[in-house]
Amino acid sequence: MKAGMKLKPIMLVLVTFVFLAAFSTTALGQCSMCRSALAGSGNAFFIRNFNIGVLVLLIPPVTLFCSIFVVLKRYKKSDDEEQGDQES
Repeated sequence: MKAGMKLKPIMLVLVTFVFLAAFSTTALGQCSMCRSALAGSGNAFFIRNFNIGVLVLLIPPVTLFCSIFVVLKRYKKSDDEEQGDQES
């Protein structure tokens, strides 16, 4: 069985978990201080915008983190191909 075939179910479970975690109401609570400050305010528009702001600020670190893994995977793949060529 190819490695890609083994990886597909794992990726599906991971994507499902991330989707459920991102859109659950408890995931939008942030830290305890932010949650208590937002709970005290009755302005639903402010709370919604605050949660969107937190998600927007999360995009650059996640992008950087994922980019590092993509680069490492490509480097490993090219390194494996070079070793395969040398063994032949």
